[in-house]
Amino acid sequence: MSVDLSNWSGEGDFTQVLIERLKRVESISFLRVEDAPATRSDADYQFISNEIYVGFGTRSYTEKIIRFGVLPGTRTITTKTMSVVDLELLLTESPEIGAPDYADENMLQYLRSERIVPPYQTRGYKLVELVRIYEVGTEPRR
Repeated sequence: MSVDLSNWSGEGDFTQVLIERLKRVESISFLRVEDAPATRSDADYQFISNEIYVGFGTRSYTEKIIRFGVLPGTRTITTKTMSVVDLELLLTESPEIGAPDYADENMLQYLRSERIVPPYQTRGYKLVELVRIYEVGTEPRR
């Protein structure tokens, strides 16, 4: 598996959990993580937005066919070993990840929030983490 983390700042605990889980999926051949432009921080909250792009492996097989009704031949058919819908089912079964907050055939979206109270401070902040998973080759929604 090829993993590209060069465009990711490393922020987001849930994103890290997702990456570690996706690295263990044999049907994924490519994984790229990027910071999304929506990431921002304010005094009362911190919003982290990350995008994960996955490329699924392929498998090829040869099929016998008849051309023009009389000529025997073969053709090679290439199919993906997994889809975004299959990935959703796999991640839903993982207890540390669970079901996505939004899913369709092109994207999975997770939204996690937690209250952070640093030591020796009376006032904390809310950390909101948004993670979207796309298949490589599809356009991200902006």
